[in-house]
Amino acid sequence: MLAKIKSYGLQGIKGYEVELEIDVHSGLPGMEVVGLPDAAVKESRERVRSALKNSGYLVSAQKVTINLAPADVKKEGSFYDLAFALGLLFATDQLPTKRLKDYIFIGELALDGRLRHVKGILPVLISALDKGYKKIVLPAANANEACYLSGVEVFAFETLNEVVDFLIAEKEADPIKQRDISLVYHSKYSEDFKYVKGQYVAKRALEIAAAGNHNVVMIGPPGAGKTMLARCIPTIMPDMTIPEVLETTKIHSVAGVLSEEEGIVRNRPFRSPHHTITPIALTGGGAAAKPGEMSLAHNGVLFLDELPEYPRNVLENLRQPLEDGVITVARAMRSVEYPASFMLVASMNPCPCGYYGSKVRECTCTPAQITKYLSKLSGPLMDRIDLHIKVNNVTYNDLSSTELAESSEEVRKRVNAARKIQSERYAGTGIYSNAKMTSEMIRKYCVLNEESEKLIKTAFEKLNLSARAYTRILKVSRTIADLEGSENIETKHVKEALQYRSLDKGIVK
Repeated sequence: MLAKIKSYGLQGIKGYEVELEIDVHSGLPGMEVVGLPDAAVKESRERVRSALKNSGYLVSAQKVTINLAPADVKKEGSFYDLAFALGLLFATDQLPTKRLKDYIFIGELALDGRLRHVKGILPVLISALDKGYKKIVLPAANANEACYLSGVEVFAFETLNEVVDFLIAEKEADPIKQRDISLVYHSKYSEDFKYVKGQYVAKRALEIAAAGNHNVVMIGPPGAGKTMLARCIPTIMPDMTIPEVLETTKIHSVAGVLSEEEGIVRNRPFRSPHHTITPIALTGGGAAAKPGEMSLAHNGVLFLDELPEYPRNVLENLRQPLEDGVITVARAMRSVEYPASFMLVASMNPCPCGYYGSKVRECTCTPAQITKYLSKLSGPLMDRIDLHIKVNNVTYNDLSSTELAESSEEVRKRVNAARKIQSERYAGTGIYSNAKMTSEMIRKYCVLNEESEKLIKTAFEKLNLSARAYTRILKVSRTIADLEGSENIETKHVKEALQYRSLDKGIVK
């Protein structure tokens, strides 16, 4: 007997329909899976056989052929176990129901018949909904992830027997209750700007960076507080929109780092990979073309501590995503595009010993050593960083003061207000921050007065700025104006933006 049942596969962060055709016929006993299955799919034969037996069903002693259509697309993972088992029960007359065609079935089977969590459920559900499918059956362990999507009925079960009872109408089941994303609790951060002593210039620059989603590099001696400042950045980042929440959650779900308990990413990601990271771990890839650190930082912060310590071939991989906001992972069998629109935050010492320009310790490096150290960072990469911030040592008076500084909550209010101005300005364009302005938008929204034109022209000629650095200064100036609620960019805004280009001046002292 032939059974047909629908499931879903995953390619990148997009799902695609997979139809399982299970044919039970005479021949030597055995199960054959065709349709470009990977090792995990082929191993489903043994999982399904044991799950059926331990759930009280008969395992067919006939020849079983399972085809996964479309047959020209490689199938990966354990998505198809549940559909495989139900199709086999139907084909052997152990599941007397015609309701199989009404549902999409997704889930991994344990050997005792329990349904286990699978990765990538949210992107699969969104893709299925786009194709018009309204009823999905999946493991109960995925319920927290699936409950945020409206317009689809999701039925979650613990075991294979529960699914069978539901299909033959012996057990009533209600779809899982939907939750409102906007009501999800925001986690409290352990860091806060109010605990950062001194560093007023650096905190002002980071506020500008968060308001416009600008890339930042902090330059200063060891112990000045660069890492603490970086870890405070998520606390002042603007609230995530619902589209941002869904897109970020999809990536984390595919990568398998999504919390099963929460089922959603509500706070902006903060990723801080070690300097020994490989290019593939940063960009994504491997045999399964999974997302890397750049994609996991999408809509959040990618923090690279001690930037010159990263291999140059790793850092150069940042250049294209910083411009385009996406990363394309190409492998022999596939090409997958992942979102990678993140705010790059980096820190570095001004020299190998770390004390060039320090007021508390003398630098022991030669000019040649300093030049060699800074030359590890290519010009094209540094051109893509909007703000270069000098972070000096904190004075004793600042450090010993018991008075708290301005809190992250207060700074965040200003950042949210500036982002609201930007979202209204760029409404309907797909652009949400000043850092992503196109050339046409720059011409329209970054108009300078005569005094500002003269100022930026002088800086352009004296500092030998590139065209990209010029546009970055304009974008930062626009953000500073937005923070002040100014419709026009004024001379003081351009002056402040120019102050954050230390490396263009060829000095960090």
